[in-house]
Amino acid sequence: MIRICWVLFVSILCISAVLNIFSKSQIELPNNGEEYEKVRLVMTANGTEIGIESLTARRFANLVKLASGGNVQIEFYPNDELTGGNTNEAVKALAEGAFDLGAYVSGTMSLLDSRLEVATIPWSFSSYQEARQVIDHSGGDYYAKILSEYGLVYLGSTHNAMRQLSSNINPIRKPEDMQGLRIRVLGGEVYRLFFAELGATPVPLGWSELNVAIQQGVIQGQENGFFLMKSGRLNKIQKYMTVWNYLYENYLFVANRKTFDSLEPKTQKLLKEKMLEACEWSRNYLENREKHIRTEFEEEGLQVIDLTDEELAVFKEKIRPLREKLKAKYGEEACKAFRIDMDKNFKKDDDV
Repeated sequence: MIRICWVLFVSILCISAVLNIFSKSQIELPNNGEEYEKVRLVMTANGTEIGIESLTARRFANLVKLASGGNVQIEFYPNDELTGGNTNEAVKALAEGAFDLGAYVSGTMSLLDSRLEVATIPWSFSSYQEARQVIDHSGGDYYAKILSEYGLVYLGSTHNAMRQLSSNINPIRKPEDMQGLRIRVLGGEVYRLFFAELGATPVPLGWSELNVAIQQGVIQGQENGFFLMKSGRLNKIQKYMTVWNYLYENYLFVANRKTFDSLEPKTQKLLKEKMLEACEWSRNYLENREKHIRTEFEEEGLQVIDLTDEELAVFKEKIRPLREKLKAKYGEEACKAFRIDMDKNFKKDDDV
């Protein structure tokens, strides 16, 4: 009996020691000896709780809280909760200073300036790795320049998706299969022009409305990546998916300029560093998850179609005039920044 009591006593001491160490580690948050100002920032986004921008935003908030010893707090609101689900109003409010931080795809941010959509010119990137390289080298600087004209500070970028096409009407292998297809698109002009050129009927529609619109027959198809389709359960209400990587879309993480300038320099540096860290994490996460999600879709009955090079060539030739028109519209500076139709295997010190 005495031996049992002694074992229990020692066990309790060990558990208490571990809890004390854990508690201490939670209280004494590492901040590299820095003492940060106490500030609370509000961040908005239009994605769901499990969307990649939401996962990135929450990781960013946690990294900032940890590194600042809890002094810099970020309150995150997904689904455009702060504007009643209205994405356009949220972007405007962000630029005007109603919110401190935001995360929106470049197609949505193009509501402020169409040049922000230059990276979405169809078939400009062949892979996620290529998109990373270009954006981190020169594209990000271009985003920063344009966004600064609208009172916003560019903090970082993460993947939305290499975008695919889904439908509940018929498999899509050639442009003729898209005739009259009512397809939901983002608000950016590239999406509208692209699908109109292929004979479909593009319908700009908010993300929060898409699932219901498909089920009611208002929308017959949509274009998104594997991850976002999974988060919105769209694979449950679509029959066919065409994999063609026709367009790369990314999330832009920004801060309102007035808010950012009001912060201490070391807080500004902290936000930039932790956003880049969060974006790099989410890029890796999404790329890895997509491989598993495709398998899940196929096992659940979604017909996933990979276009051959010959089939893709037909689509690319069909929209070639549109690509040239868009390149002329966005201009040489924008196209050079994103290496549109240029060799993308470059060194960090290349001229841009």
